[in-house]
Amino acid sequence: MEAVNNIDFAHLHVHTEFSLLDGAARIKDLVARAKELGMKHLAITDHGVMYGTIDFYKECKKQGIKPIIGCEVYLAPGPRQERQDFNGVRYYHLILLAENQTGYKNLVKLVSLANIEGMYYKPRVDMELLRQYHEGIICLSACIAGNVPQALIQNNKDKAERLIQEYIDIFGKDNYFLEIQNHGLPEERTANAGLIELAEKYGLGLVATNDSHYVRREDSEFHDILLCIQMSKTVDDPDRMRFNSDDYYLKSPEEMAALFPDHPEALSNTVKIAERCQVDFEFGHIQLPYYPIPEAYKDDEAYLRALCEKALPSRYPEVTKEVQKRLDYELSIIHRMGYDSYFLIVWDFINHSREQGISVGPGRGSAAGSIVAYLLGITNLDPLKYDLLFERFLNPERVTMPDIDIDFCYIRREEVIDYVKERYGYDHVAQIVTFGTMAAKGAVRDVGRALGMSYAQVDTIAKLIPNELKMTLDKALKASTEFRNLYESSEDAHRLIDFARKVEGLPRHSSTHAAGVVIAKHPLTDYLPVSVSEGTLVTEFDKDHVEELGLLKMDFLGLRTLTVISDTLNNIKATRGETVDINAIPLEDALTSKMLCEGRTGAVFQMESSGMTNLVKDLAPKNFADLIPTVALYRPGPLGSGMVDDFIGGRHGRKEVTYMHPLLEPILKETFGVVLYQEQVMQIVQVLAGFSLGQADLLRRAMGKKKHEILMAQKENFLKGCASNNIDADLANTIFDLLTHFADYGFNKSHSAAYALVAWQTAYLKAHYPAEFMAAMLTSVMDNAAKVPVYIEQAHRMGIKILPPDINASNIMFSVDKGDIRFGLAAVRNVGDAAIKAIMSARQKDGDFKSLLDFCTRLDMGTVNKRVIESLIKCGAFDSLGNKRSQLLSVLDKVTGEAQRRQKDFAHGQLGLFGDFMHDDAADMQLPDVEEVPKLTMLGWEKENTGFYITGHPLDEYKDRIGHLPGIETLQGSVKDKQVVRIAGLITESKRITTKKGDTMCFTTVEDYTEQLEVTIFPRTFLQYMNLLIPDTPVVMQGKVDLRDDEVKLLADKIWPAKEYQPEYYLMPAAEGGEHLLKDLKELMAKHHGDHVVYLYRGSWQKLGEGYWLDNAPETLTELEALLGPKGVKKR
Repeated sequence: MEAVNNIDFAHLHVHTEFSLLDGAARIKDLVARAKELGMKHLAITDHGVMYGTIDFYKECKKQGIKPIIGCEVYLAPGPRQERQDFNGVRYYHLILLAENQTGYKNLVKLVSLANIEGMYYKPRVDMELLRQYHEGIICLSACIAGNVPQALIQNNKDKAERLIQEYIDIFGKDNYFLEIQNHGLPEERTANAGLIELAEKYGLGLVATNDSHYVRREDSEFHDILLCIQMSKTVDDPDRMRFNSDDYYLKSPEEMAALFPDHPEALSNTVKIAERCQVDFEFGHIQLPYYPIPEAYKDDEAYLRALCEKALPSRYPEVTKEVQKRLDYELSIIHRMGYDSYFLIVWDFINHSREQGISVGPGRGSAAGSIVAYLLGITNLDPLKYDLLFERFLNPERVTMPDIDIDFCYIRREEVIDYVKERYGYDHVAQIVTFGTMAAKGAVRDVGRALGMSYAQVDTIAKLIPNELKMTLDKALKASTEFRNLYESSEDAHRLIDFARKVEGLPRHSSTHAAGVVIAKHPLTDYLPVSVSEGTLVTEFDKDHVEELGLLKMDFLGLRTLTVISDTLNNIKATRGETVDINAIPLEDALTSKMLCEGRTGAVFQMESSGMTNLVKDLAPKNFADLIPTVALYRPGPLGSGMVDDFIGGRHGRKEVTYMHPLLEPILKETFGVVLYQEQVMQIVQVLAGFSLGQADLLRRAMGKKKHEILMAQKENFLKGCASNNIDADLANTIFDLLTHFADYGFNKSHSAAYALVAWQTAYLKAHYPAEFMAAMLTSVMDNAAKVPVYIEQAHRMGIKILPPDINASNIMFSVDKGDIRFGLAAVRNVGDAAIKAIMSARQKDGDFKSLLDFCTRLDMGTVNKRVIESLIKCGAFDSLGNKRSQLLSVLDKVTGEAQRRQKDFAHGQLGLFGDFMHDDAADMQLPDVEEVPKLTMLGWEKENTGFYITGHPLDEYKDRIGHLPGIETLQGSVKDKQVVRIAGLITESKRITTKKGDTMCFTTVEDYTEQLEVTIFPRTFLQYMNLLIPDTPVVMQGKVDLRDDEVKLLADKIWPAKEYQPEYYLMPAAEGGEHLLKDLKELMAKHHGDHVVYLYRGSWQKLGEGYWLDNAPETLTELEALLGPKGVKKR
């Protein structure tokens, strides 16, 4: 309930959640509290930033409070450009409030320039900037961290007066106020006395403020925890910064009046200031940048049409009436909505990218539904051929900015942004801020650290929070019985979770949005504040607020797959001399189709997961068009609703396809009666009820948002339209309800088609140019130690050998070498860019290296030093010279010494005409005849120096014993909690700990060919198998799956050394097979008798006698599966 008060007061010094990890006041709660206290005005003055401005403005407007836009800026004690302390001071505080639109623009300039030019621990303005951008700004002297209060606290009244005179000179007497605060600090009493005296002396207004950092007094402890999170301290740390009391909240006018009983004018002045402040934002007014059109064209519209018509013959050799009609229609809508320049801007930077050889995606999102985008090369899908709708992209009945997201080669994306900066001006282009917020688990961990709780205790609590998207602590308390019980039974957990609920969702830090770029007609600081991150301008308003202000926001996405495609094409050119145009590959190809139908989808864009692989196999695509639905089908909604089964059943004729009305057949035929795409919803509404596609899109959106009132109004229109089309009312009602239901599952066909095209392109390259493609794929993930082994193993399965780095054959990255793939020199640890450049330069200049001595002599030993050479030897880079690695290592010191001597002699001219001696084979050193190190040692060297096993794997010699066991990668997504599994791997890490009872247990990491798995071994199991829990030991482990945390883990209860592991057979003959089947099984057992235990299921598992045990030959398993079926045989 709103309070009624007779005291005039407005809070003018207020921090929100956007004073990151210092302000604990959520904007919504803050404004609601101000209204509750009967206030009519409220300011926002976050520290040095204006992140929260738009949220604050909108919330104030919503709740009937007048918003005052301001900032507590940091003031440099000297020139802002000087990054140093002045007499121990880095910065002061100063409150600046925007009095009008001019003041807002100047405030934006000040905050932006503080970030761009004045950053020294904090973004700082200086007196020069204040003089330059003072107009329309009201200045308050700030808290005791202001320079005037500080001078008074230090008993330097003369300095305080000089500063006041300077501020008056800058802002004028009417716009400069002295600020008094009372939080019980002795320094405040000193400052206030001086400020009151000087206000009277100089005829200045006094202003009473409270340094509000949280909403209510009881939030002070929560705020204190937030400070600890910011400083990485605990609440018990005696040396940390803390506030002196719990007075830093949004106080009532009565509380403020009680603090300053002798100065009522200091309160009334706040309202006078607030009444003077009037800043408003205009939302939704589109402000596109100017696009410079050639002089030959009268305007944007004419130039856009000319570009489209010029492209018509290449895109449509036969320009039919349908094509021309669609083009004319789209151009008319684009012009009517004022977006001609938008399309020209996008065309321009995409065209530049292609001219520079930068890969551009075929389109993403709804833009693929536009023939204009297709003709301009913005997208690469014919919307007419694939029945993609323009209105899904740009609806003439809903005025919103077009949204074209563009994928670029991720390595060269920055070049495109740089071009846009050059084109429109560096101060017109910026990337967009985003905020990392504290999610449920993160909040628990942050608060737990701040409270000084043990890692184990906090970890236990955090792990009880369910791993679901958008999970909150309140949801977790409802969803998890264990979490709720702990909350209710443990005082520590209860306190932690309560504070975490307060922290949850607050912004923790700012960062740069991965893709968002804004392009403005005028310098960005005419609209919004900017800061700097790694030399790049970044808006202080997020992407939604940027768009609300009418600025052009685009997503420039770096897509790794485009880089892979580009690198593959370069590899093909280098190895085969072929020039492949990826946009001209056949969209129907038997080899590509066969590969996909067999489930060989590794490294294929969007098709790699096991679930998607199975879907592709079930779907059995014959061409690119068949891939389009896979992207739409492989989502939780369709997978859980039976849509996938209906679609595949209809496709393969296993299920009859029916349509609720004959008019639906042309629309739903391609999806076998299933409403799969959003575009189909629009077409159904158009055909049945006579809606325009624009109206149909509005209805589709209403269905998706489930807004009841809008839906009911739309439903009435739909039913009327159906009635006029002679469609039965009951059927119309049923169809409408079905469409509303399917709106949850419907997917954008344009996006599906665009991504399916990239998937087809990668599949085609993999099928036809396997080595070139996989080399590019490995290069793209070279910095990801978890991904490289996965693609190495895939290459092996494709029959491609992975060759070690080679001083004479390797490029920088992975390359193709006679149909195999060779590691690049960049993969070798300790071999930096300078060394690689030197090696490749020497090789190019004087040919291949002939020996270790030749290598060392021809290269500068300062750049390619002994450490570099040792790494190269150990990983196999000298193997092609025909020497053993052990031999080369044994003479390395001697060879490097001789090479240095020769280089020194050559430099002093002592070799003279005999300089060729540096390359003389005959002068090479004799290598000692030493044995090569064991294979495992060699493999260890490879992993040590590249991060990977190259010429083999420690598990290779046990493949006959463990090859049938599931790979660790197959566990993810395919096992249930507490399911018993067996896996094989190499122990890479083993950490022993002592339990509270004094027992020893162990946390172990096991690695196979592609993945790692964390394994917990409890005390009883540890005692039994402790001699096996040593790094580099190949083992087989059995245990229960633990799915409680974010990833699959194993609780092991049995461990075998891999060399002793004996696989076991578990046979389950079908009951209907009878005696005849058992007879055949006995014959098979006699044929393949061996020493591997067999268990037979006959109502229960029975271990058979040794006479029925089997051998371990691959054909034994094959014949068993042929006899009993794949589900009737399990080998463990």
